[in-house]
Amino acid sequence: MNTGIPLHKHFPLASPIAYGCMGLGGSGPHIGGSDVKQAREVIEFALASGINFFDHADIYRDGRAEQVFGKVVTEIPLYRESMIIQSKCGIRKKDGTQVGRYDFSSSWVRESVDGILSRLNLGYIDVLMLHRPDPLMVLDELAEQVLRLKKQGKINHIAVSNMNLHQISFLQSALDMPIVSNQIEMSLERLDWLDDGVSVGSERNSQVDFVSGTLEYCQRHQIQLQAWGSLARGLYSEQGIDSNDPKVRATAELVKTLANKYQVGSEAILLAFLLRHPAKIQPVIGTTHVTRIKSAIQALTIHLERSDWYNLYVTSRGRPLP
Repeated sequence: MNTGIPLHKHFPLASPIAYGCMGLGGSGPHIGGSDVKQAREVIEFALASGINFFDHADIYRDGRAEQVFGKVVTEIPLYRESMIIQSKCGIRKKDGTQVGRYDFSSSWVRESVDGILSRLNLGYIDVLMLHRPDPLMVLDELAEQVLRLKKQGKINHIAVSNMNLHQISFLQSALDMPIVSNQIEMSLERLDWLDDGVSVGSERNSQVDFVSGTLEYCQRHQIQLQAWGSLARGLYSEQGIDSNDPKVRATAELVKTLANKYQVGSEAILLAFLLRHPAKIQPVIGTTHVTRIKSAIQALTIHLERSDWYNLYVTSRGRPLP
């Protein structure tokens, strides 16, 4: 893998594929030796394969994903030097009588970052990502806390997740530091980010569940697009060929055909579909199986033909383009 691809303005040597750590840390409630062993194997394989961008969130496995990652990095400090580490905050799970909610208050963001650093056993993280928009966000309060964390050396960059162009622009208006990334769901299954562009002027335009212009806004302002759910939850793997859903079955069969054509695994075709887009999307993969990681990074060895890309798009849509 060539980690020198100028994918990201702020991280020019970032790997084109990021590893999502949501599967690390076991099933709990405590981390065992096997969990640490698994994390070490995955991290070492990712690094050896050229993946240097690691994506976390404080809610993954109730914090155990960060904790087990921190154990591995502590045991082998040299790993940190070659890593770009990102973590998210802002989602609060159900707690007693309190419902699950979002929280961008100054105190919660500060507490969250301190918790992230403690679990990772690090003095700073490269990127703090705000996980989901909080309707009660007070713009100046949040911006002030983000800048304070930056000055304290606890974070180097700020990013967002699941935000549209208006929310990003609003937040950016109060920050003296650029928003570097926006992580949204993008895959061969979730196609609203593409349908938004091709449905202009068609009768289906109003049915697209995507804020128009978000993709273009991020590109214009050099905000890295990251794709969560990029492998479509395994929907188009071998098992998908036996699906009762004709659209899923047809797409899975096409993915298999193209995997044979390009001599790669099915995961590579799914990621190659995203990587083919000129926005330089950075897929985030979350599998803990080394064989699937190996298959996924094969996407970097191929370049889908235009006809193959459109065949995937239209087949997974389940209907012709307008």
